[in-house]
Amino acid sequence: MPNSPIPSLARTTTVAVFMIALAAAPSDPALAFTGGNHETVTRAALPWESATLSEMADARNGAINANDHGGYFLLGPLHCDNADYVSPRYVEDYPRSRDEATTELLACIRTSVARFRNAIQAADGLVDAQGKVRADQSDLTSHCTWKEAPDRAKCDVLEQLGRGWHQMQDFYAHSNWSDRAAPGPVGLDNPPGLARTDVAPFFDIRRYSGMEDAAWTRDARTRIPVDLATGCYSDFDSTGVKDDDCAGRVQHNRDLNKDTAAARRSKTGDNFSHALSGATAETTRQWNDFKAELRTTYPDHRRGEQMICALVHDDPASSCP
Repeated sequence: MPNSPIPSLARTTTVAVFMIALAAAPSDPALAFTGGNHETVTRAALPWESATLSEMADARNGAINANDHGGYFLLGPLHCDNADYVSPRYVEDYPRSRDEATTELLACIRTSVARFRNAIQAADGLVDAQGKVRADQSDLTSHCTWKEAPDRAKCDVLEQLGRGWHQMQDFYAHSNWSDRAAPGPVGLDNPPGLARTDVAPFFDIRRYSGMEDAAWTRDARTRIPVDLATGCYSDFDSTGVKDDDCAGRVQHNRDLNKDTAAARRSKTGDNFSHALSGATAETTRQWNDFKAELRTTYPDHRRGEQMICALVHDDPASSCP
């Protein structure tokens, strides 16, 4: 991790753009992986004790669903939206280039990198200098609130992780990474599917968090397949532009989303279950990488290990001697 202080997410250039868009956003939600699906994925991925897991995973009030409340609904990079593209092999003169689609996906990755950095910094408050868990900072007898404001250290870490993991879970539902096209011609309303079974290599969030943004961006670009796409949605893209109808583009609602089992793209083969399993594997990877970074960043007096203990236990003051 860099030695210089990590700025809060609200101070980053990308999020400054998002906040301008947020102020203008209507309150109607974007269609996304349902809160229940986010909860299913998160509970399957994290071996945490029950109260702590509920703070993260709850379908309505968990940190993993914080990006689906308020104006955050309509910020496309917080759901990996608008990285739509179809190559000339399938559609002539698609209205967006591969580079434009990649730029939107990089904006999605960037939000997760920033959240990871913030979560590592916030974890410093979980234990004292000698590695003893701070009971006042890890207590969950009252619920956390996800308002981007300082709270107990445990709540702060959970909020940053939840807001950073949300869009990566959405990626598997919103993209063609793990799915297949429906039988018949591949094209604008039936985009190609990549049928990938691995986690996406460009979500290497731990490694990217320790790199300069320009360096990890160059690396991520090389890892994005030419036929990868997420759907166009009528929300704000990374530049603050809101498309009204996505005409002539691969559309989230019509063509690509697997947010529910009833979605059209979900009904081809095992597309829906592949979206769930991909999101689950990704969340497990991100949690394991976060633990590894805590151990590396806070080795003295086993502070990093104690931070992990404080995050997974409901009563860490008693469980983490």
